[in-house]
Amino acid sequence: MLGTRRVFAAALAAALVMGSGGFAHEAAAQGKDVVILAAASLKNALDEASATWTRQTGKTTRISYAASSALARQIEGGIPADLFISADVPWMDYVAERKLIKPASRSDFLGNQIVLISGKDSKVDLKIDKGFNLRGALGIDGRLAMANVDAVPAGKYGKAALEYLGVWPSVSDRVAQAENVRMALTLVSRGEAPLGIVYKTDAASDPAVRIVGAFPAASHPAIIYPMALLASSSNPDAQAFVDFLKTPAAQPFFEKQGFAVLK
Repeated sequence: MLGTRRVFAAALAAALVMGSGGFAHEAAAQGKDVVILAAASLKNALDEASATWTRQTGKTTRISYAASSALARQIEGGIPADLFISADVPWMDYVAERKLIKPASRSDFLGNQIVLISGKDSKVDLKIDKGFNLRGALGIDGRLAMANVDAVPAGKYGKAALEYLGVWPSVSDRVAQAENVRMALTLVSRGEAPLGIVYKTDAASDPAVRIVGAFPAASHPAIIYPMALLASSSNPDAQAFVDFLKTPAAQPFFEKQGFAVLK
């Protein structure tokens, strides 16, 4: 029994699953639920949308949340699932190039922003502009919480913005890199880092943080969340769920969190 528990725990850790996720293999095997692999930043909005769809249709979902990079690797590894919602275009391109999605089902779903956050009681006041003193705002030994800057979309967007603004060299050795954007949010929320870079939608989900400022749109690639059905999916309810996400009834769940619903 102990060995089984260890294997299960390791599988969950490897998948970086949060919330209602972690059941992709089981759900796909049962052939009942729509199994969704979604970027961690979507959790609040997608959970609400999914719950509403279930109430309306009686159909159910199983959602695994993690960094888009981790999810793309899981798809490449053959994880059974129906739908992938990525936090950036390159990771969707990655699975598309390997013929792991149904090309006709792909669409650009949402837009987002990246922001600098601090703890809610912090007195940090910064204007995000060329050469702004981010290093000084971190203090003597403070860290800047970011998602992994080499693989995770939020981290890549954040690094690009800091490079554009000319401040990356001054803070690159002070970055606390997290496995996904929600973990970066948690570092600031718990006071383990004085500042962090996350999506605007993440900041809206946590009352323990406040937005110091937003990064200019021109400072990083456009933040687009594409979604697509996986090539291996044979669940007809998956398309029905995608269709629901594109209806006016689903828009408020995402707009409330700060996403821009793309037409």
